[in-house]
Amino acid sequence: MTIAGIDDPSDLAGLSEAEAARRRAQFGANELPAPRRRRLAAIVLETMREPLFLLMFGAAVLYLALGDLGEGAFLVAAAAASVALVIGQEARTERALAALRELAQPQVRVIRDGEVAVRPSRDLVPEDIVLVGEGDRVPADGLLVAGDILSLDESALTGESAPVVKRLAEAGQAFEPDVEPLWDSTPHVFCGTLVVRGQGVMKVAHTGGRTALGRIGASLSAIAQEPTPLQKSAERLVALLGGVALAFCLVIALAYGALRGDWVEGVLYGVTAAIALVPEEFPMVLAVFMALGAWRLARERVLVRRSAVIEALGSATVLCADKTGTLTQNRMEVVRLWREGAEISLDDAAQAGAPGARDLLWLGALASAVRPVDPMDSAIRARAAAPPEGAPTDRDPERTWPLQPGLLAMTQLWRLPDGGRLAAAKGAPEAIIGLCRMAPHEADEVMAAVGRLAVAGLRVLAVASHRTTLDFPDRPEEVAFAFAGLIGFLDPLRADVPAAVAEARGAGLRVVMITGDHPATALAIARAAGLDTGGGGLDGAELSTLPFPTLREKLREVNVFARVAPEQKLLIVEALKADGEVVAMTGDGVNDAPALEAAHIGIAMGGRGVDVAREAADLVLLDDAFPSIVAGVRAGRRIFANLRRALIYVAAIHVPIAGLALAPILIGVPPILYPMHVVLLELAIDPMCALAFEGEPGEADAMRRPPRPADESLFGLRQLGLALAQGASVLGCALGLYLWALSAGPEAQARGAAFIALVVGNLALAFTDSAARGGSLFAWHRLAYGLVAALALLALTAGLLLPGLQAMFRMALPDAGLLGAAVGGAIVSGAWTRLLRGRAPSRRQGGDSAL
Repeated sequence: MTIAGIDDPSDLAGLSEAEAARRRAQFGANELPAPRRRRLAAIVLETMREPLFLLMFGAAVLYLALGDLGEGAFLVAAAAASVALVIGQEARTERALAALRELAQPQVRVIRDGEVAVRPSRDLVPEDIVLVGEGDRVPADGLLVAGDILSLDESALTGESAPVVKRLAEAGQAFEPDVEPLWDSTPHVFCGTLVVRGQGVMKVAHTGGRTALGRIGASLSAIAQEPTPLQKSAERLVALLGGVALAFCLVIALAYGALRGDWVEGVLYGVTAAIALVPEEFPMVLAVFMALGAWRLARERVLVRRSAVIEALGSATVLCADKTGTLTQNRMEVVRLWREGAEISLDDAAQAGAPGARDLLWLGALASAVRPVDPMDSAIRARAAAPPEGAPTDRDPERTWPLQPGLLAMTQLWRLPDGGRLAAAKGAPEAIIGLCRMAPHEADEVMAAVGRLAVAGLRVLAVASHRTTLDFPDRPEEVAFAFAGLIGFLDPLRADVPAAVAEARGAGLRVVMITGDHPATALAIARAAGLDTGGGGLDGAELSTLPFPTLREKLREVNVFARVAPEQKLLIVEALKADGEVVAMTGDGVNDAPALEAAHIGIAMGGRGVDVAREAADLVLLDDAFPSIVAGVRAGRRIFANLRRALIYVAAIHVPIAGLALAPILIGVPPILYPMHVVLLELAIDPMCALAFEGEPGEADAMRRPPRPADESLFGLRQLGLALAQGASVLGCALGLYLWALSAGPEAQARGAAFIALVVGNLALAFTDSAARGGSLFAWHRLAYGLVAALALLALTAGLLLPGLQAMFRMALPDAGLLGAAVGGAIVSGAWTRLLRGRAPSRRQGGDSAL
């Protein structure tokens, strides 16, 4: 046989792996240009526009102008360190994103050495033979050489949304380089376009930058990393407070100079207060937590496409999951047949070898894809014996009618050796009964058999055929088919699903199963998985007749939905949302995209899911496994809780810094803090302590508490109140020590005692705040914090003991009694919340605690 576009049928064997490797070395990887990273100069300029940098630079200029070279050099070094910190954070984030882009690499089905293999799309080379189907992105430029006539959406290249029809290439036809997208009735297909109907085989012509998409420099596969709403809010807050701080600096300088006559001291005082007021750590902490949070979720086999979803994971209340491949293994095996009133067990060799069984499986194979992707098609073809005498000899059918919403059956038309035609159909039993125009009593007998097989947990398809010597009509429904029998498939439940479902239910996450299977099959699998089946099941036919208010009521009890069409998933999502639920929805097909977009958290299948579903989703499961979703929820709750604690800490420590900067001017005592003190805290100690929060494990009972309310903000009034209380306690300790020491001794010792109390209180606050409820304060994973604390205490000790640093920081080592009071008071002022946390009952609402 001659296949369109292939001179020799053996060409469908594809390239050998050795030849593919040689071509890859010649032509390079099939990749579009990666998103360009920000240049170093751009990062530096952006950092120099930040309020904190401007204030530090201004203070450094002032010190240098006054001849205080040590203070000026310190602030210049601090300004340089702020730039280095941003560059380091950018590099760390970029590494995390690069790892995610690697995981997000699209997969394609390519024929190598005569076998269908799944490979990353970057491995494609010219002359590769690739299978494409509905919902796939075309991975390279090439020719359609076999299969159906395809309908493609080429809007990614042209902006025109109208689908374009592509025909098969003629024998010997080559790819024409001057052909442009939007040309109808050509066999040319282009990288980045979307298959909206049909399935076929393409022969690759151009890859990577030589494709039409590569020439215009587009990149559809890059993971978009837009700032989340929380990050945007934090940036606006920092910008606003930066403006306020600059104005405050001016007011304090003028007031201090006018009241005390010391304008230089007034400017330094104003700069100190302004630096203390700017919460510069907020955006950095958020950016790092989001990037590393996405990386941590990827380690749980969950790829984050939109960072904002990390904030939503902890509040999900309903998880709508597909049965096939998510709860089950998606490893279909034909185990039982039904034909002419009798069941046939394929475990029995005698029954399996009977002519009736062989004929039924053979007809099922003719109704299945020649190069199967669907696991049921693969299972039928694996079981089908050698074709009987008189069977079709062609490699491909003359015509294929795929499943349609109005007819849930696939039909393929074959040419017989005697010149006749054979149409083989398989699909939902109800659809095949309709094609066969069966009498009611015959249909009842078939459906009773379907029910018996479904109760056993089998998925059931019916098979029928139609032979003719005439031309076959345009629609299979126009002729009567002959019923052949039923095929029962076993798709075993994943072994780890029951435990994962139990964990999800324990976390207050209701699990809903949606499937196209028979209701009895769906309920049997749901019970085995541990879902709540007390409300029974609801099928698609009943679903479509219910008024929306009634559907909302039904959804409060029903957790199993069967015979559901993909477009009905959107209706289920909308009804759950209208009832106040926070919905996570899984999907893998083209028609699942609207439901994935509508859900609060859209979850696409990375293995079997089509490209359009992955693009509509917020998360992609790299292994298509339900336990990965639950692991993602667990990781999401951990990330959210750690980020909340880090933000509480950052806000809390700004209270004593700002208070110590402002209090002296209000009570008429010498300044406690100068710019060097504040810069040391805000640029070195605070950010490192905040980032130590990221590595903390989740709370032990995080998955035994209900989801947090959807309207509960990450950093709300409760967290702000806690931060103010914690900060006020450290402020009271440091300010009280300063006033007491100032009345009894030198100013430098009083300042030293206050700074000791501030630094130790800061470290105590970070130490206790970062530990999860019920977690150990001295676990091995806290070594990062220990290193930060050791460096901070080393810097503090150097500032108190080295004469040069003593002069620069204007402080001295206090006597033993004052030193003990400073350290002891700071520990108590920073750690008192740990005592309350140990005594307070665990919150039963919200998934994580403010403490």
